[in-house]
Amino acid sequence: MDDIKNKVKDEAALDSATSADSGQAGSPQAVERTADGAMMEEMAKAGVLFGRKRTRTNPRMKKYIFTNRNGMEIFDLTQTIEQIEKVKAFIGEVVKTGRPILLVGTEPSSIEAVRALGERFSFPFVSERWLGGTLTNFDSLSKRLNFYMGLKADKETGKLDKYTKKERVVIEKQIERLTRLFGGLERLSQLPGAVIVFGADAHEIAIAEAKRMKIPLIAIANSSANPDVINYIIAANDNSRSSVTWIAARIAEGIETGVREKHAIAEAKKVAVAPAAIKPVTK
Repeated sequence: MDDIKNKVKDEAALDSATSADSGQAGSPQAVERTADGAMMEEMAKAGVLFGRKRTRTNPRMKKYIFTNRNGMEIFDLTQTIEQIEKVKAFIGEVVKTGRPILLVGTEPSSIEAVRALGERFSFPFVSERWLGGTLTNFDSLSKRLNFYMGLKADKETGKLDKYTKKERVVIEKQIERLTRLFGGLERLSQLPGAVIVFGADAHEIAIAEAKRMKIPLIAIANSSANPDVINYIIAANDNSRSSVTWIAARIAEGIETGVREKHAIAEAKKVAVAPAAIKPVTK
């Protein structure tokens, strides 16, 4: 794998050198090529470029494959970069609407990244297991969520002290069980404006529910996934923690852009509706 990573770095360096030799080093195209080359080096180091074995490749994913080395698919990183930029732009638009974005990642490679993104931006997330009906039976889920949050609030405020020790043990065990089911979903007060799935293969039910509810779907898809069910695909390695973490950082950039633009719009509206200063009457 190291020789593949080194080849990607060498090709990126060659692209930059070619631009410089052709007398275009300062042109916008050359700058963009250099930036993409640097990003490809980062992606190679993080392992973003590695797909699965050729025998597991979904034929529909072949258009995103650059080559095959030692039986392992290698993604075309130029396409992956373009996909990431499209995802960032779309996420920014969703954030500006104020709708929540639901993050889904229950595999060891994505749990930490999903939780970190959720906590950082106060987004709902699923990191344990997908609960069937989370989207398609949202009304029932909301009732269970409210019950769960009510129990948690009662425990934190000491309202459970009125029960016997035995009764408190039963209630606390119930809270623990509900935390495993609903932990991370407390902020899902309405259907999300988008769903981001970290690993398409591992979350087919979540994807199916998002499609049924016509909620835009973003997904990191390995070479074995079906891209046809994904609105915004990121063709990349979803089996590596470093790869998922790197992509999550790019997603965070898109969220931050949306947050800044949302605040800017809110401030502009405040200025627009502010009452004009009253001028003193002059004689």
